[in-house]
Amino acid sequence: MPVPPPAQPVFRFAPSPNGLLHLGHALSAIINHDMAGARGGRFLLRIEDIDRTRCRPEFEAAIFEDLAWLGLIWEQPVRRQSDHLDLYAAALERLRTMGLVYPSVMTRGEIKTAVAAHEASGQAWPRDPDGTPLYPGRERELTASEQADLVAGGRPHAWRLDVAKAVGRLAEPLLWRETGAGPAGETGPIAADPRAWGDVVLSRSDAPSSYHLSVVVDDTLQGITHVVRGRDLYHATSIHRLLQRLLDLPEPVYHHHRLILGPDGRKLSKSNGDTSIAAFRAAGRSPAELRAMIVEAA
Repeated sequence: MPVPPPAQPVFRFAPSPNGLLHLGHALSAIINHDMAGARGGRFLLRIEDIDRTRCRPEFEAAIFEDLAWLGLIWEQPVRRQSDHLDLYAAALERLRTMGLVYPSVMTRGEIKTAVAAHEASGQAWPRDPDGTPLYPGRERELTASEQADLVAGGRPHAWRLDVAKAVGRLAEPLLWRETGAGPAGETGPIAADPRAWGDVVLSRSDAPSSYHLSVVVDDTLQGITHVVRGRDLYHATSIHRLLQRLLDLPEPVYHHHRLILGPDGRKLSKSNGDTSIAAFRAAGRSPAELRAMIVEAA
């Protein structure tokens, strides 16, 4: 996937149209926009709409309206992931030919049962940085022929990355350059730890690509040089760096900024309508007031 290096810094804001943007999105969009302007760079908008069951046209229209109201200007045309499913499929196929992915068929209920049975013995089941139990990976041990039979059987399945096997292919340490800060203030050269995530999903029967796979493909094809996003995605960078190395993709600079938290101390959710950009606009607030309220020590 050869892509010429960009002539100037390139930043992006990449929301999913599955709800109204909230103040946390506004902060990330503004930071990206302002950092691009300060560096004489480009600011792109990408619509991450692979999940067709939740993404809706009216939410996409609201994204454009909210960002324009904030005074942000982005390049045209806007990239939509749903227009590039073939590119994600090609990346998955490359990993498959490398023998680094396998089909998984366990349902959430089956995983939950397996985890509960294990922990009933007094041993904790390993969990990823988000607290989700790691996938048992039973299908990983099947032969190629057995895996093919599993897929041919028609049972809904996902394609998962064999992370341990993938890490074993690396000839050099896996790092990334952090110019922001992680949850514990981590910055500078960061050692990636993709094993902490277990065998992540790259594609499902009901979704042709996962966030992890599509984001590294998109960032490459759009020439993104600086990935600026919320601190909740800090640990996911380990998986992104692994996929970039496996697929021979360029490495952007990463900058993770603080999150805006709700009254309960948790990060904001699109289900919290009172924190949406549209709600503040409807209440008569100005873009300047919103910017002054959220942009501080980001």
